Amino acid sequence: MLAHHVLFWLKADTTEEQKAAFRDGLEKLEAIETVEAFHIGTPAPIDRAVVDTTYTFSLVLFFSDLAGHDVYQVHELHKAFLDEFRGLFEKVIIYDAH
Repeated sequence: MLAHHVLFWLKADTTEEQKAAFRDGLEKLEAIETVEAFHIGTPAPIDRAVVDTTYTFSLVLFFSDLAGHDVYQVHELHKAFLDEFRGLFEKVIIYDAH
């Protein structure tokens, strides 16, 4: 099992309509055939010093193995998402774990 966790910080001037379109774009990634499990989230209202709530969206994808992850990275849906929404990112951090 491989977890691919992506945290997105969208630019401060991103509109609510753009955020909704961004979330819709994330949801389309679930259709990639190697995605085993999928979650989109936003910061939970938890006030603890060790919890980072500064990001805009969290995307967690699970793959059965590294090969499934590699298929995802070059998949047309993933490429289309990046092409359409890359301009909204201020910052992106990715954590991959197995």
